[in-house]
Amino acid sequence: MMNKEKKYHETDYMSGLVTENYPVLLIMSRFGIGLGFGEKNIREVCEENGVDTDTFLTVVNMLFGTGITDSSVRKVSVASLLSYLHSSHDYFLGFRLPGIREKLFSAVGGDDDLSQAIRNYFDEYVAEVDRHMSYEEKKVFPYVKKLLEGIKPDDYSIDVFGRQHDQVEARLREFKNIIIKYYPSESTNEINGVLFDIFNCQNDLAAHNDVEDMLFVPAVSLLEQKITSHR
Repeated sequence: MMNKEKKYHETDYMSGLVTENYPVLLIMSRFGIGLGFGEKNIREVCEENGVDTDTFLTVVNMLFGTGITDSSVRKVSVASLLSYLHSSHDYFLGFRLPGIREKLFSAVGGDDDLSQAIRNYFDEYVAEVDRHMSYEEKKVFPYVKKLLEGIKPDDYSIDVFGRQHDQVEARLREFKNIIIKYYPSESTNEINGVLFDIFNCQNDLAAHNDVEDMLFVPAVSLLEQKITSHR
């Protein structure tokens, strides 16, 4: 990412954060934060939008700043993080991947075997991402919501999710390499535009997985321990 040596604080201007790290716009949208915040700092903008400031800053510093620590994990709101991840799923499945598909099918529209294989490969990949995220929506997130109610179901734990959590961006990397190495195209602007989107989406999915593995799983594990210790 960017500015790895810098740590962002609640008193920093939100406009400065966006200027230094424009991909943070994606993070903001998933927290429900829009533009038009003028000269307000990060804490002021978060509070106005009903967003937990510590959670927002932890995600931002993990992806764009100095990383995370055990103390920062303890500060996050699991409920806020859960809402962020759910919005991320909606973004990828409802907006980002369909948008790439539309551009891809326009750029790779031939009837030859390679073009058909590329289109089929992408649809299979999207189906894989859908299965991955549907599992989280139907199994993991309802479990975490029970934890937030103070209930610890005995038939599941976040450790199960952590052990079997696969990296959904890996196959997208393979798909990108297939196009780069083997697809000949006369219209370079169109196919290169698709590739640019795939590169960005791959990085965004990798960051999404990092948030789940390095922040969500540890934070939920702490919540599990808290509930168990009070039984």
